[in-house]
Amino acid sequence: MKSLFDETTKNEIEERIHKLSTESTPSWGKMDISQMFYHCQFPLKIALKKDYPSMKPSLLAKIFFKKSLYNDKPWRKSLPTHPKLKVVDTKVFNEEKKHLINLVNEFSEKRTISEWDPHPMFGKFTKDQWGKMQYKHLDHHLQQFNV
Repeated sequence: MKSLFDETTKNEIEERIHKLSTESTPSWGKMDISQMFYHCQFPLKIALKKDYPSMKPSLLAKIFFKKSLYNDKPWRKSLPTHPKLKVVDTKVFNEEKKHLINLVNEFSEKRTISEWDPHPMFGKFTKDQWGKMQYKHLDHHLQQFNV
């Protein structure tokens, strides 16, 4: 599994983001491109301890979903989204794209940090797991928009 802590992988993600336009449409799901950019910011904000919705720890999520966040098995299309991470309001393409790229870079720059705070829903992750799960989430949604 690739990691967002790898510079080449981070650059690949940025290039894929730059290939998207306001005309980009999803192969699955309900979000438009601007909403997807906004949605993809949530996991990065959680890792960076920035403004994000509060979420309660979930034993079921830890048991049944945690390992799927950073393993090599792709997620299935149209997975349910946590209600607090759903985006239904209109977003501005250029603003959300810029915010997402800034967060990708800020997260990637934290590659030297070895100890991370626990995730609010899933608990403790290693540095390696944080890098992989950030990549996997972005990759999933970029594939959703065919890049």
